[in-house]
Amino acid sequence: MAENSVKPPIFLFTDGASSGNPGPGGYGAILRCAGLEKELSGGFAVTTNNRMELLAVIKGLEAIRWANAEVHVYSDSSYVVNAVNKGWLFGWEKKDFAKVKNPDLWKRFIVLYRRHRVSFHWIKGHAGHPENERCDAMAVAAGAGAFAAGKSLPADTGYEG
Repeated sequence: MAENSVKPPIFLFTDGASSGNPGPGGYGAILRCAGLEKELSGGFAVTTNNRMELLAVIKGLEAIRWANAEVHVYSDSSYVVNAVNKGWLFGWEKKDFAKVKNPDLWKRFIVLYRRHRVSFHWIKGHAGHPENERCDAMAVAAGAGAFAAGKSLPADTGYEG
């Protein structure tokens, strides 16, 4: 008998943070699938909130081990959610991301987006949503928290201050 090849949906919760905007920043992501959960976070010495919001989604999508996954992304970033849901991303792509902020990340994102079946859901930030609060805490700890603790953070090589 053939094994059922239908994969369960993946739920990706994300957040990004920057102290100073630009300043030390980080991202946090939670992947949830079939009762399993994985947390991802990282920080940079100087970056922006929008870069970290988008990088959280990228890191989550990069962690998915199979193609054509059904992925539900939950983000409090209007910047990221509207770019996809309102179609701005595809207009930017037609212009080769000219005059768009964070073109390096958007180019990286669109490849991952097309690898899966991704839907975006906007959630209100700092409103008690447990996964959003957890992602925010991870992002702050990885960025501003690590910086305040004297940890050396890598450069966000794509950030052009």
